Amino acid sequence: MLRQAVNPMTDASPNLIRLAPGIAAPAAVLRFRYDRSSGPGGQNVNKLNTKATLTVELAELAEFIPPGVLSRLQRIAGHHLVDDRLIISDESSRSQRTNRQACIDRLGQLVLRATVRPKKRKPTRPSRAAVERRLKQKKRRGEIKRRRSTEPGNDA
Repeated sequence: MLRQAVNPMTDASPNLIRLAPGIAAPAAVLRFRYDRSSGPGGQNVNKLNTKATLTVELAELAEFIPPGVLSRLQRIAGHHLVDDRLIISDESSRSQRTNRQACIDRLGQLVLRATVRPKKRKPTRPSRAAVERRLKQKKRRGEIKRRRSTEPGNDA
């Protein structure tokens, strides 16, 4: 009996890609394009298409991500979001497979950041003692300035 290697980015189903805890999307939603990488690499860079570019339509991803997470994802995506598409590319490795996995990892990191709900700000008030200290200090500074301007012998 052959055992299949387990990829940590996939769920139990081989065509589901785990993006964050409790969030998975089918591989068909993720579209990859491969181009020639830039930079050093000799003949490898001139011959092989190792740069991976991942494109995900947010409308297709919306079926698999809760609405709140999706709206936060749109806010934090920054320059990766172009025309309601997430575009992530990687060319750090000479291997197409490694660059493809790096794109999936970066998408997972974005989704994971989007799953964290920001804390609501609780409005606070300064204590009565803090208000009194501030007013007392203001009075003291005002008094110093007032004395400075009305001091006898001060010819301005």
